[in-house]
Amino acid sequence: MLPVSLTLDPAFRVGPVRRRTFGSFVEHLGRCVYTGIHDPGHPTADEDGFRGDVLELTRELGVSTVRYPGGNFVSGYRWEDGVGPIGERPVRLDLAWHSSDPNLVGVDEFMRWARKADVEPMMAVNLGTRGVQEALDLLEYCNVRGGTRLSDQRRKNGTEDPHGIRMWCLGNEMDGPWQIGHKTAHEYGRLAAETARAMRMVDPDLELVACGSSGVVMPTFGEWERIVLGEAYEHVDLISAHAYYWEEDGDLGSFLASAVDMDHFVESVTATADAVRAHKKVSKRIHISFDEWNVWYQKRAESKPPTGHDWPVAPVLLEDRYNVADAVVVGNLLISLLRHTDRVHSASLAQLVNVIAPIMTEPGGRSWRQTTFHPFAQASQLATGDVLRVAIDAPTYPTAQFGDVPVVDAVATYDDDAGQVALFAVNRSLTEHVELSVDTRSIPGLRLLGATTLANPDHTWAATADDATSVLPQPNASAAVDGGRLTVRVPPVSWNVIRLGV
Repeated sequence: MLPVSLTLDPAFRVGPVRRRTFGSFVEHLGRCVYTGIHDPGHPTADEDGFRGDVLELTRELGVSTVRYPGGNFVSGYRWEDGVGPIGERPVRLDLAWHSSDPNLVGVDEFMRWARKADVEPMMAVNLGTRGVQEALDLLEYCNVRGGTRLSDQRRKNGTEDPHGIRMWCLGNEMDGPWQIGHKTAHEYGRLAAETARAMRMVDPDLELVACGSSGVVMPTFGEWERIVLGEAYEHVDLISAHAYYWEEDGDLGSFLASAVDMDHFVESVTATADAVRAHKKVSKRIHISFDEWNVWYQKRAESKPPTGHDWPVAPVLLEDRYNVADAVVVGNLLISLLRHTDRVHSASLAQLVNVIAPIMTEPGGRSWRQTTFHPFAQASQLATGDVLRVAIDAPTYPTAQFGDVPVVDAVATYDDDAGQVALFAVNRSLTEHVELSVDTRSIPGLRLLGATTLANPDHTWAATADDATSVLPQPNASAAVDGGRLTVRVPPVSWNVIRLGV
């Protein structure tokens, strides 16, 4: 058993836990919307056609914000198609995913769903095929109380009060050559600045997210952020980060260390933003919206869109079935996001239902929780107060991608008012049990409230509609607190949560 020492100390505060860290994403992609959140023939469907079982699971997951309607989809989207009488809405080709969209769900329906799910909406505007005016039109439709053509159209369509959407994404992945209307950094930076400036003329208090590079592996990464923020720094609040390239491809050791890569990503974007800040000689800081992140097996057949003359509605796309190792990596990525709470002010697990998602559904039938559901739900529920950076003294193991990596990664949160600590830790070792010895003397009087472990001797076990409960977070009876020290034994490839209270 490998010994690992951790130290908890309130002096190691990083910043407050941000509820927006626990956001998700709903795109018109595959079965995320149709037969995902919206399935009028389902036994649990409400008067708006939304699945009650999915709403219940969304609330259980603890989602705080939901980004909508894309994603790649938004770069060709005409929001006007999705408002007004259902029978008059056109069916449109979705070039991003080679599908058809019947526009049965649009902005008004999504906002009704968001209220039912108790989530904050994060709306994206099309800066691929459209521009400043179309963004202003959508903002007017959504947020102006009345007395104008578009706000009165919303009222006529059945929504009297404005939607009051605060967070807006200025396009999506605009450096990606797969993106409809993709642009150079200078082209996009200027467009983002002009769109932001105009939107603030309607409402100066909006929170606006500029597109960062589509990923750290992009040749544009770093320079894209520098140029875009050079154009738009004064007009936006956050810059986006997207990452999906973590998957287990036969190198399990590197896969389990994926959070090392996320740490590098966040710190690189932060350094670039701060360099622009220094150059501009301003006090304002730009923070990060990590509004697309997940494990995604992009080489699998279900990630290949239809081709040719086949333009189906809601095809099976990106429906990864996640195993125990995937859940441990998702938990470790959450540790990384929390550890950077001083600069990551918003994040979105992409996506919510069916599409690389923690929630799966059958059309008209069952729903179930994937393995990745559990670390997200636990972190969302238990992370309160301030994030504490945990001092870790652990042996390392070699990885092909990241060199020598500590076998344990961890972060903690400390709620002064409640007198409670939540410690989140992963054992990334493929074979070795670990004994954690945690020095808690800086927070006197802590006692054990509970400890759970998510693991399985077969790390490839995945939940299905027939069996979603054989592997769940289970009580860890080895946890104990004595004399200002917590000890707990954790198995290989595991996600662990320990709760302590005064």
